Amino acid sequence: MELDHYFAVSDDMRKRLEVTRELAATFAGRAKHYDETNQFPHENIEDLKRSGYVSWTVPRQFGGLEISLREMLMHQEQLARGDGSTALAIGWHVGMILNLRSTGAFPDPLFQTICESVVRDGALINSCASEPATGSPSRGGRPETTAVRVAGGYRITGRKTFSTLSPALTWIMVTAGIDGDERVGQFVVRGEDVEIVETWNVLGMRATGSHDIVLKDVFVPEDRIVAIAKPGEKTERNNDGGGWMLHIPACYLGVSLAARDFAMQYAATYQPNSLPHPIADVPHVEQKLGEMELKLLAARTLMYDLATRWDEASLADRASLRPKFGAAKTLATNAANEVVDLAMRVVGGRSLSKDLPLERYYRDVRAGLHNPPMDDVVYRMLAKEGTAPYRKPRA
Repeated sequence: MELDHYFAVSDDMRKRLEVTRELAATFAGRAKHYDETNQFPHENIEDLKRSGYVSWTVPRQFGGLEISLREMLMHQEQLARGDGSTALAIGWHVGMILNLRSTGAFPDPLFQTICESVVRDGALINSCASEPATGSPSRGGRPETTAVRVAGGYRITGRKTFSTLSPALTWIMVTAGIDGDERVGQFVVRGEDVEIVETWNVLGMRATGSHDIVLKDVFVPEDRIVAIAKPGEKTERNNDGGGWMLHIPACYLGVSLAARDFAMQYAATYQPNSLPHPIADVPHVEQKLGEMELKLLAARTLMYDLATRWDEASLADRASLRPKFGAAKTLATNAANEVVDLAMRVVGGRSLSKDLPLERYYRDVRAGLHNPPMDDVVYRMLAKEGTAPYRKPRA
C-alpha cells in the first residue's frame, strides 16, 4: 500500500516528499544507535536544518514555504518511517510554527523575530508546560513555575518535564503562575537561559530529548510575554481547533508503516522448507497482512481528510473540528499499536530480536497512547457532541 502519492495532491508536494523520504532513509540507518544509547539525534536535527525542512511551515512573508497542514503531516509521517523519535521531536517545532501562523497567538513582532531566526539560523521552538506536580497541562493544573514581576518584565523560576527537543531548542514557551495573582502567563525564554537535566530514560521514543528543563530566576522582557490570563480563559484568536496536533498521529502512523513494510517484505520473500510458497500465501498470514492494510487505510484517510478540512476552513470552523482531531489521534495511535503487533505476529519469534527494527517499532508506538489528547478525553468529547442534540435543558 504505497499511498504517499495518493495523499499528495500536487507536484511541488511530491518533490518535497522526495526530500523527506531521503532524510528518512538516512535516519533509519542511525535509529538503532540512538535508541540503544539513549542519545539525542543531533546529526538528524542538523540534516533537517540543512534541508530547510525546519522552515517549511514558516509564513512566506518571513521567508518560509507556508506549507499546508496536510502536507506537513505527509512529511512527518515519512520522517517517522525512518526514525520515530526524530519525527516526533521535530514535529513539535514545525507544528507549533504552523499553529502560531494560524492563530496569531504570539504578538506580531515576537512571531516575526522567531520566524526569521528559523529561516536564517535554523532556530527551533517548542512549548514546555508539563510539570512534576501538575502532570499534563491538558488536565488543567495550575503550574508551580512562578513568574515574579520586575522592572521591564518578569523573572521565572520552576521546572518543566517532558520537554521534547530540549537539547536543540532556541526558543521555549513556558507557562508560569503569576506571583500573588490567580492568573497564568505564557512567556518565551531562550534555550540558552535554562538548565537541561537529562531525565529522559524510557521504554520507547528514547531519542526525543524530552528531558526536564530548570528555570532559575530567568529574566523575560516585556516583548517576550505572550499572554497573561485567568486559568481556562481563551480567546477566539488562539483557538483554531488544534489541527497542528495531528503531527502526533502522523508520527505513529509513520512508525507503523515502517513495521508494515518490513512485515510485507518478509512475508513475500520468506519461504520455509515446509512450504512450496512464501508465507504471504498462508491464509492466516494473509489475513493479518490484510488487517494491517485496512487499519492503516482507515486511520490515514481520516487524518488526511480532517487536515484538508482544516486547511480549507475559516478560523471559527476550525475550532469546531477539535473533537474530530482527537478522534483521529485515538484511532491512529491505537491502530499503530495493532499494526505493529500484527507485523510481529507475521514475522514470528525473530521479531523480538534486537537485530531487527520491529521490537523498536513496538516500543515506540506505545508512547502514542500517552500523548495528548488521552483516549478517555476523546471518548468523552465525542460522547458529549453526540448526545448534545438530545439533551434537555437543565432546570
